[in-house]
Amino acid sequence: MLPLSSLGERIAILGPSNAGKSTLAVALSEKLGVPPVHLDQLQHLPNTDWQPRPEAEFAALHDAAILEDGWVMEGNYSRLMPQRLARATGVILVTSSPWLRIARYFRRTLANRSDRAGHLEGAQDSVKWAMIHWILVKTRNSDAKYAEVVRGSGLPAVECHTAGALNALYRDWDLPAPR
Repeated sequence: MLPLSSLGERIAILGPSNAGKSTLAVALSEKLGVPPVHLDQLQHLPNTDWQPRPEAEFAALHDAAILEDGWVMEGNYSRLMPQRLARATGVILVTSSPWLRIARYFRRTLANRSDRAGHLEGAQDSVKWAMIHWILVKTRNSDAKYAEVVRGSGLPAVECHTAGALNALYRDWDLPAPR
């Protein structure tokens, strides 16, 4: 595994929903002293039930965030990925089984903690069939797509394809344990 220092101070974290991207972003942010950027928070309006912002507003927020000197940015939004990866100094891919991701979705949604990494300010999480469908059906084969993007980026990269690999990353890089 690459040392954390080889990824620089602008790290993009990619992967399917509920794979652990937000939690990893916060841990890396604390370790590196750079802000975490949760793209879901930029894409959605606070104090709503995950209502999307107008596309131009989201793109402007994204593009302003990537111009900062340092960040750990998690999320996909492939339409904006080219400019993000052009500014990134490293990339991490986090994937896991869809069943683990569904379990995480239920745990995080039912706990409805406002201090959860990536939580949308003022939103009340609730179980949504659309999200279950997204995790189990729509993103079922996304791991290979994300791996292709990561490998094609030319950036220093780390791939964690299992929960065990992600746990090893936390240990190897001496990151704060997930909360």
